[in-house]
Amino acid sequence: MGSTSDKISGKANELTGKAKQAVGDATDNHSLEAKGAAQEAKGHGQQAKGEAKDAVKNVVDKA
Repeated sequence: MGSTSDKISGKANELTGKAKQAVGDATDNHSLEAKGAAQEAKGHGQQAKGEAKDAVKNVVDKA
């Protein structure tokens, strides 16, 4: 995946995870809240991966 794809997937996972947490909280479904938190964390990781790819590309482009 390219850096942009990683960032987009990451943002989508973050938003979906937050929504799952909100629904889980509203319905007192702790399992759904936990799954949402995990998905949000996955999204943060994907975005960080995309940022790292951009940073490496910028360094290589300057060399």
